Amino acid sequence: MPVRGGRAVVAALVCCLVAATAQGAAADPSPAPGPVRPKSLAEVRDELDRLYHDAEVATDAYNAAEERAGKQSARVAALAEDMAAGRAALERLTSRMGAAARAQYRSGGLPLDVQLLLSADPDDVLDEVGRARRAQHGVDGLLREQTRVQEELRRKSKAAKGQLEKLRGSRKAEADARKRIEKRIATAKALEARLAEEERGRLLEMQKKTADEAHAAFVRSGSLKDVKGEASEQGEKAVAYAAEQIGKPYGWGDEGPDSYDCSGLTSQAWAAAKRPIPRTSQEQWRLLPRIGVEAMRPGDLIIYHQDASHVGMYIGGGSIIHAPRPGRDITVADAGSMYILGVVRPDKRP
Repeated sequence: MPVRGGRAVVAALVCCLVAATAQGAAADPSPAPGPVRPKSLAEVRDELDRLYHDAEVATDAYNAAEERAGKQSARVAALAEDMAAGRAALERLTSRMGAAARAQYRSGGLPLDVQLLLSADPDDVLDEVGRARRAQHGVDGLLREQTRVQEELRRKSKAAKGQLEKLRGSRKAEADARKRIEKRIATAKALEARLAEEERGRLLEMQKKTADEAHAAFVRSGSLKDVKGEASEQGEKAVAYAAEQIGKPYGWGDEGPDSYDCSGLTSQAWAAAKRPIPRTSQEQWRLLPRIGVEAMRPGDLIIYHQDASHVGMYIGGGSIIHAPRPGRDITVADAGSMYILGVVRPDKRP
């Protein structure tokens, strides 16, 4: 009886707890998620800046991978041609060795002393022996050449395999960068598309104000005060080329003639001036001679952002020509409207 009574008490307690829990849940339900707060225009601007910056970084990676792939493809093609020539040479050597072996077989078989005894003219036999020895030397030379050609073929085959592996790596990097670019641009466009027309106008004004304030601060710093350098002859040609492209659209990975990305524009402008320079803004920053802002002259390249992901061409008067970003056209802008990492000079004249 006591046990049964204890079980009854436990059961009653469990029922009370379940009921209390149910009542509490009914009385105090979990709050439903509220509406997501819409982004402010300042937040939209910041997010767009980030997305387009990420797209530009990926564009530089895409361009670099594409350039590497082009060089690797050319190297693979050259190795393939060399290997084909090597195989043809090996076939010719094999054929010549076969002919030499057959000739030796036909002329051989008897010892020299027997040949002298049987021959009506011993001098002919000695001449034939001399020819045979020379032929043997020729066969030895063919063997050495055959070994050399075979070794060369093995080396080039190994090099071709290595280049193919590198080419596959570059193509993968290119494809990955393409995906990153397309994803970020699609996200940015979707974000802009959600804005009302009036908001888009305000956003453009906000972006312009930010750029104007940055350039004003750049001017106040005195950085442009002593910038009075004159363009070199090549610099003038590069600036003239860039100016002709104003109004054409930005196109990531493009080098003209109908559209350009930022480094596509600068590299093609200097190519037109007969001074080839690296393809990407990061390589332009890494490899070209650096100069101080105060020493700038038209034609020099201003590299922007800490990661060297953007570049514009200085044209004098505190202005640049650049390809801004997807959805925008090549234009003239204030040199200080973005964070300046540094300045590089493509032509060698001091």
